[in-house]
Amino acid sequence: MKQLHVELPDKVADELEAMVRAGWFQNENELVRLAIHEFLRGCPLELAEEFHREDINWALQPNAAPQLAALSD
Repeated sequence: MKQLHVELPDKVADELEAMVRAGWFQNENELVRLAIHEFLRGCPLELAEEFHREDINWALQPNAAPQLAALSD
């Protein structure tokens, strides 16, 4: 089994710990594995690729530059 190191915002980590303490999961690893599994099951690669293509096409439009600059402020 592959191991990953993940950094989470404190609020998210606190929520994970609370769910484990409440008995919903045996440990945080189990919760994260299930969350990733559910995400991958509900978000097929083809759909993600389509969203990426749409985002890239939008960003390449001439009128997108000012909007992109505003996002980085």
